[in-house]
Amino acid sequence: MPLAEIKIAPKEIYTYADYALLPEGAPYQLIGGKLVMTPSPIPYHQSISMRLELKLASHVLEKNLGMVYDAPLDVYLEETETYQPDIIFIAKERRSIIEPTKINGAPDLVVEILSPSTAYYDLKKKFKVYAKHGVKEYWIVDPLEKSVEVYTGKDGNFTLMQRAEKEGVISSEVVKGFAVEIKDIFIEISG
Repeated sequence: MPLAEIKIAPKEIYTYADYALLPEGAPYQLIGGKLVMTPSPIPYHQSISMRLELKLASHVLEKNLGMVYDAPLDVYLEETETYQPDIIFIAKERRSIIEPTKINGAPDLVVEILSPSTAYYDLKKKFKVYAKHGVKEYWIVDPLEKSVEVYTGKDGNFTLMQRAEKEGVISSEVVKGFAVEIKDIFIEISG
């Protein structure tokens, strides 16, 4: 869906007000004031997301820790930054950031699953903005390497706390008691 078809005037810098004019389901994120088209993920990406989200959501619901959401859902961080992370967790004490049309503020945990069209943004631009706005934990999941990196946020910066590739267990400091075996989320889809 090209922007010309959506009827948003070309601008140098777009804001959330412009972004909110997009029709529901439009494949864009607002990154650095630019409307960045993000094509739908491939089946393997979705399989990884589903497996990780099910494990996380089951744990969160069982322990009554908060809410887990998946993309596409807008996470508003500032006027020129509205993202749609693959998976987010919001602690029950912070439910007030959940609004009818968006998440207004930094989730406690953000999971981004790398894909060729978004990896640069996930690893560079969004990484910095998530840290700046107080995301407490950021997971970067790499389907090609079959790896997960867990970063913890403090004072506007992220520090790598854990990394596992192909095997091993990754755990969360933010979602108490949650851990996942790497091999359980990277299961290839066969046709």
